Amino acid sequence: MPPACEYHDVIILGAGASGLLCGFTAAQRGRSVLILERANKVGKKILMSGGGRCNFTNHFVEADNFLSANPHFCKSALKGYTQWDFIALVEKHGIAYEERKHSQLFCKDSAKDIVAMLLDECAEAGAQVRSHCELDSIRALDDNSRRYQLELHHDGRPQTLQCQSLVVATGALSVPTLGGSGVGYEIARQFGLSVTERRAGLVPFMFTDNIKNLCERLSGTALEVSVSCNGTTFNEAMLFTHRGLSGPAMLQISNYWYPGNTISIDLLPGQDAAQWLLQHKQEQGRSRLRTLLSQPLPKALVSELQTLWWPGKEEAPLAEFSDRDLQRIGQLLNAWQLKPSATEGYRTAEVTLGGVDTAGISSKTMEAKQQPGLYFIGEVLDVTGHLGGFNFQWAWSSGYSAGQFA
Repeated sequence: MPPACEYHDVIILGAGASGLLCGFTAAQRGRSVLILERANKVGKKILMSGGGRCNFTNHFVEADNFLSANPHFCKSALKGYTQWDFIALVEKHGIAYEERKHSQLFCKDSAKDIVAMLLDECAEAGAQVRSHCELDSIRALDDNSRRYQLELHHDGRPQTLQCQSLVVATGALSVPTLGGSGVGYEIARQFGLSVTERRAGLVPFMFTDNIKNLCERLSGTALEVSVSCNGTTFNEAMLFTHRGLSGPAMLQISNYWYPGNTISIDLLPGQDAAQWLLQHKQEQGRSRLRTLLSQPLPKALVSELQTLWWPGKEEAPLAEFSDRDLQRIGQLLNAWQLKPSATEGYRTAEVTLGGVDTAGISSKTMEAKQQPGLYFIGEVLDVTGHLGGFNFQWAWSSGYSAGQFA
């Protein structure tokens, strides 16, 4: 072995959520661990998540909260390292947190607390972290104790590293400005693993027709809705933007939408809008429709809807609307059909759907079945969580699983 070659039992590519947790877990077993980060600092995605407060997990985590070609794959890891395990770690470090809507847990102060906690655990366990590392190549070695050799540049200087276990925690294609890339897929393919089709997930929708203009005019307006697509429904807030529709409801349903699909938006969830309108026609026939609708809905939205759905009758009292007209408007309120032209793509997507095919990975250890010593964890795998702390929990759980065996 040339003298310039440096050896570690475990080398982890990526110092994000899954990589850091895997790093200190492996180091706690007495393994020598080196975590390599391409960016100038670690945990960038953690720092920007949850508006800088990091929605680090959820009180209720189940396999149903995740999408994958194999919906059972995530179960073993989620059971092996639960939300309660991570919450205990957060509490051990004295990090103040709070529960918000839908059982989501956020830092009270800053996401920096989570990154600091992970780095403290790495330091205490003896796992080294290096940033500014640009990977050039990986090759498999015949030696069972030194299975992989990496060529890279650290701070611009060439380095050769060897390890017995190589963990790929490189993330995925979402938010390239925070270090997202496809390098993990390239590594998977190099060693004979297949990669499923990928697309942007948890991402806002865009429109090209008159709905785009409507969204521009309503930019900043938000309301609670129920949105459905391909048999899945979410009840969350929707936000109009100058490009289209965003907010938790739209991000959630984007995981189930494909180009050409229509989304159905219920603007009055839990309310039979047609019956409600007909009842008010009987009781308050002299009221205008927009006055009635402005009680549960934002006035600016009602103003746009009357141009769309009852043009020319803006000033007419309810009594002048036929029952059929009110039933039609009620149906539109409960099931507004919109066809997005596209999503905003990886630039703003919180996650990448698809990834390294889990058929080639052990669900217990995260090790490639046909490639000893090669592990894949976190977002690079074909496991994607709903909005609400689930993707971080997958990072913690999969990182821990690999850290137990790498």
